[in-house]
Amino acid sequence: MNAEQEIWDFLHRHLQSIFTRDVETYRTTTGSDLSLYEWFVAPHRQDGLDFHYFMIEHGWAGTADNLRFDLLEPRLQQYGDTAVASYTFMLTMAGDDGIRHTLHNESRVLVRREGAWQVVHVHKSPAWKAPREQP
Repeated sequence: MNAEQEIWDFLHRHLQSIFTRDVETYRTTTGSDLSLYEWFVAPHRQDGLDFHYFMIEHGWAGTADNLRFDLLEPRLQQYGDTAVASYTFMLTMAGDDGIRHTLHNESRVLVRREGAWQVVHVHKSPAWKAPREQP
């Protein structure tokens, strides 16, 4: 397996841990020094893992049975033990009201520590044209 495929496989496992509520995998694939911007949660940077542990443990997005995610237009930039993955994240959810899709643009910064990759920074932004507010 080449280095790029290794990183994408890692990232898919990391993301899947969120939707399967696998806190242990999320903990091992995420740096304790995590920083992130999630425009739909707060207009400020969030630091640390406690917020995400709470969301994962309480099934914020449903269950793996009623959703899937796809990474559209993925791009990977690797610089030694640091990598930047960017893509449009599409979440598809099945519910009583049918199928719904949500999209946002996302970048994740990964570092290799002691031979294992970890996500250390996440930046999410809306996937629609300006103005800043959703049409």
